[in-house]
Amino acid sequence: MKRLITCGTAALLAVLPLFAEAGAVDRLHRFLAGTKTLKAEFAQVVVAQGGRKPQQSSGLVSIARPGKLRWEIVKPYPQLVVGDGEKVWIYDSELQQVTVRQVGQAIGGSPAALLSGSNDLERNFTLSEAGERDGLLWVDAVPKAGDSGFELVRLGFAGDDLKAMELRDSFGQTTLIRFSALERNPALPAATFRFVPPEGVDVVGE
Repeated sequence: MKRLITCGTAALLAVLPLFAEAGAVDRLHRFLAGTKTLKAEFAQVVVAQGGRKPQQSSGLVSIARPGKLRWEIVKPYPQLVVGDGEKVWIYDSELQQVTVRQVGQAIGGSPAALLSGSNDLERNFTLSEAGERDGLLWVDAVPKAGDSGFELVRLGFAGDDLKAMELRDSFGQTTLIRFSALERNPALPAATFRFVPPEGVDVVGE
């Protein structure tokens, strides 16, 4: 069960607007252009192939564009991902292990780049309208890089708010993320995106 939730977080790295007349692609561009920082609560469901029971988790996300990200799973198993603009730290407290990656390797053409990267989305993604479903207007983002690990990222908007993301990876696993209590452009302390590995943990990749 734990590994499926962890995979959902990795999915995010490898593996986060609506205007009345604008299409979903335009709304995504406008949302990002008007969003320098962001914080929200999230609920995540990881659906694997083979009929396994979906695994659920929840937590908090904070973003400072470009390049800074904090993705913290609180329940049921604590896990933390912190990107400081240069490196991305993935801390698994249960395994007592920290994995370190360069930002370009960890984010680049990944789903996280849609929220924490620059506004030049078309450099890494092909964007298209995906219509309306579940009361949200959707945009599809297909990574241009063949080694991104993802087939599709889908973002859903209601009003001016990002409400959902759906990630489909190359292994047939789907991660469904729903955002709530989303705040655009809040003041975020610098410490939000700073990570120091706890004493005694294994650090891999530094």
